[in-house]
Amino acid sequence: MIFVQPQPEPADFDCKVRQPGLKYLQKNPGGKLPRLWGKVISDLWTAYDGICAYSCHWFPLLGGESVDHFVPQTINSQLAYEWSNYRLALQKMNSRKGADTNIVDPFTITGNWFVLVFPALLVKANSQLSDTLKSKVQHTIEALKLNEEALVNIRLGYVLEYCDGDITLRGLYKRAPFVTYELERQKLTETIKVMMKRRRISSSVP
Repeated sequence: MIFVQPQPEPADFDCKVRQPGLKYLQKNPGGKLPRLWGKVISDLWTAYDGICAYSCHWFPLLGGESVDHFVPQTINSQLAYEWSNYRLALQKMNSRKGADTNIVDPFTITGNWFVLVFPALLVKANSQLSDTLKSKVQHTIEALKLNEEALVNIRLGYVLEYCDGDITLRGLYKRAPFVTYELERQKLTETIKVMMKRRRISSSVP
């Protein structure tokens, strides 16, 4: 995960989501919340360039997207209708996060709290973090299953496209910003091509 720059709310957010949501809460305290945020899910996807805040890779607007309420609705229903509390997330990642309040907020990340190990493409906590923050980062990695095979393979696919010249570094950033950030931070934008070549050779040896 990397820092996600909060984006301004859509011009019609207040009239479409906030006002009707707050009006409902006034009349139905404790009631089941209407999913008004669904009206702006495409706006959220566009605002954040289709990048999941937690898996940090691009995904198409085809039904896999969801609005994550960073502060869970069960904890603060008032924030259920606030754009600033929304994070664009794949449904799978949203489900894993659930009402967990110990997950790192992408909006608050500074520097490289999360580190990507090459060529394994595994996520780990920065060893230089304080024990408290390191524990929270590690919990986030485990709770969201950021090192599951499917996510590692997605990262690998993008890296191989870059190494094969199918996409530029800029193109890689648009698809996998965390991967790109780590390649640049670790000064591996060229070395990764050699690393991936060796990985391919070693994996083909019986």
